[in-house]
This record gives sequence, structure tokens and C-alpha cells, in this order.
Amino acid sequence: MSVSPEIIELISALHQSLRDHNESLSTAESLTAGGLSNALTTVPGASDVFLGGVTAYVPAVKVSKLGVSAKLIEEKSVVSEEVALEMARGAIKMFGSTWAIATTGVAGPGPSDGVPAGTVWVAFAGPIESTLELSLAGEREVVRNATIASAIATFASILRQRSGK
Repeated sequence: MSVSPEIIELISALHQSLRDHNESLSTAESLTAGGLSNALTTVPGASDVFLGGVTAYVPAVKVSKLGVSAKLIEEKSVVSEEVALEMARGAIKMFGSTWAIATTGVAGPGPSDGVPAGTVWVAFAGPIESTLELSLAGEREVVRNATIASAIATFASILRQRSGK
């Protein structure tokens, strides 16, 4: 993924905000398959705040590594707000981070288990919990890249709101 200058600027700002508050960040990725972690570490000094990420591409890994309930996946599907939040909470437990961002969805080209391509959930866990539902159009990489950009922009906004800036 090529990270745009605007997104790099947001990443730098969110890293600075995390440093200023002595906080850390981790990720739990499915749809983005490590792309979000990659983007978050494109700026120098990322290791000051970014602890690590897990790519949980299949349900079994979401359950075994992130502690997502198998019953929840069965009831809600892996592409749900509830599963995204559990993934983010699991990343916090796994890495001991202050914050975590999780991504889950269907990149396409077609639907998966009846969920249309472009359906995405992003979850943010930590001192503030929030979710973002996206309905995106385009090829797999377009969906993934738009998810990454949206996750970073939304997290930067959460940190600004938290700081009152």
C-alpha cells in the first residue's frame, strides 16, 4: 500500500498524541491483512507507540488468539460490529496496549457468507470505544486501502476529541 501524504500526516499526529499521553497502540486485522500495521509504522519513531499487530484472517485465529467468542461469530458473523470490538479488545489484552484498532470485512470480489463485498467494520478499543461501519465499492485493494485510510483518520479524530483539540 502506498500511503498518501495526508494519511502520513495523520499518522504522525496520532503518534505524537499517543506519545504526549504515554499511550500505546496495537492492531487486530482481518480484512486489511497487516496493511493497517504497515501504514501505522511508515513514520519514524513508530516503535515509541506501536506495540504490534495480529492478522487473524480466519475465524479460528480470531477465537484462539484474540479471544473472540465462537458463539458470537456464529450468531453475528465475522463481519459484525460485535466481532470487530472483541478483536480490538483482544489485541489490547494480547499486547498490553492502551488502544487497539481492529478491521474485519469482505474485500471481494464477491460476497462472503451472504455479506456483500465492501462491507467493513472497524473497531477502536481503549479509553474510548467506538466502531465504524463502511460500505465501499471497488476492487479488493481499493476496499482494503479505503479501510486503512478510514481507520487512521477516525482514530486520529478520536484522539483529537479525547484531547479536546
